[in-house]
Amino acid sequence: MVRTKRAYNALVAIVVIGGHSRSVGKTSVVAGLIAALPEFNWTALKITQFGHGICSADGKPCDCDTGDDHFRALSDEKDSSGETDTSRFLVAGAARSIWVRTRQGKLADAMPDIHRKIAGAENVIMESNSIMRFLTPGVYLSVLDAGTEDFKDSAREFLDRADGIILHKNGVAPKWSSVTLDAVSGRPVFLVQPPEYVSAEIVSFVRERISVGVH
Repeated sequence: MVRTKRAYNALVAIVVIGGHSRSVGKTSVVAGLIAALPEFNWTALKITQFGHGICSADGKPCDCDTGDDHFRALSDEKDSSGETDTSRFLVAGAARSIWVRTRQGKLADAMPDIHRKIAGAENVIMESNSIMRFLTPGVYLSVLDAGTEDFKDSAREFLDRADGIILHKNGVAPKWSSVTLDAVSGRPVFLVQPPEYVSAEIVSFVRERISVGVH
C-alpha cells in the first residue's frame, strides 16, 4: 500500500532536526533528544547527500555517479561504539539507527526505500533539512550558530517551517549574509551552550508537541 504524506505522518511521531551548516550540533541534538525521551522508542535516521565523485554506497570517492546503480544506499547501524553519528544514536538509546546516503538531488528517489525502512517504527527522529520536501513532521527544529558563516540552501529553504530555533549562545553578531530570522518571528528560540545542546525546555517542547500529535 502506498501511503499518502498525510496518512503516513498520522501513524507515528516524526521529529526532524536540521541546521544551517556542518558541525553546528545537529547530531548532538538528535542524540540528546533520544536520550531524554526514551519512552518514544526512537528509530533514528541520518540523511547525507553526497556531491559529484562520491559514492552513496560507502561515502568514498568513486566514478560511479554517472550511472544509476549507486545513487542511494541505506544501512542499519550495528556498531555501538559511538564513533560515528549513527552509532551515537544507538548509544543514546535508539531502538534502531539508519544511515541514508543519496547522490545530491536524488533524495526523492530514495523516499520509497526510506518508508520501507521505517515501516513499523514507533516514532522517528531524522537529521536532515531536505527531508522537509517530502513530509510534514510533528516537530522541525533548526540548529543555528551565528558564528558560522555558511548557510545551506536547504536550511534557508525550510527555515520558515521551523517550529523552533536552537541557537548557540555565543554572543556574536550573525555572520550569515542575506539571512534573517524574520521568517520564524514569534516562534520559540532555545539558547544552548555547547557542548550541551539539549535543554530541559527543548525536551519539554518536543514531548508536548509530539504527544499531542500521536494521541
